[in-house]
Amino acid sequence: MNKESVKVLFEDEWCLVVFKPNNLIVHHSYYARNIEETSLTDLIREQGWSEACPVHRLDRKTSGLLLFAKQPAWVSDFQSLFKNGAIEKKYLALLRGHLEAEGEISSPVKNDRGNYKEAKTLFKCLEHFDRDYVIPPYEKQRYSLVEMIPVTGRMHQLRIHANKIAHPIINDPKYGNRHHNHYFQNELGIHELFLHANSLKFEHPFAGGQIALQVPLPDFWRTFLEP
Repeated sequence: MNKESVKVLFEDEWCLVVFKPNNLIVHHSYYARNIEETSLTDLIREQGWSEACPVHRLDRKTSGLLLFAKQPAWVSDFQSLFKNGAIEKKYLALLRGHLEAEGEISSPVKNDRGNYKEAKTLFKCLEHFDRDYVIPPYEKQRYSLVEMIPVTGRMHQLRIHANKIAHPIINDPKYGNRHHNHYFQNELGIHELFLHANSLKFEHPFAGGQIALQVPLPDFWRTFLEP
């Protein structure tokens, strides 16, 4: 990946909203210490925003919208949006099985220090799918396209919560179902995680007013959605 492929979807005097592809770390940290690759933050800085800092994070395997402050001094102002409930992130995910119409998952999740913290996710099932995939012991499989809204922001929260209700996200190597993951990878040629941060809304802490952005699904989703 090179700097020209970083898509900037919104920019003003204080911030940027960019598109993060799958399989790219946001920045180098303790948890990414063994990954020797250019980060999204590196690419953004190479592209001209030399002091830009991410306001939140996405897992390396997750794609979607990410908010950057242009100056380190402004990061705390944007992060206060989370404490004040003035920011909303929505994700689209492909889950194994047919989910009910909507619901709430409340289950503790480990934080960065290994301590369990309360966590809440809201979800809404958008569409059910039936596919003639032979994955023993069944000859047909069920999947759901689901909108997920993290009310809290714990590490791997959506992935853990999907697993918690026995509807894991497809191609999740840690919390997913290995039989379905192997089928998608070996038979469909799709290796990316089906988790995408498609919507971001926030109250601007400096300029005022609401910023609302959406980004379409990555191209690899079409292999499943349009067989």
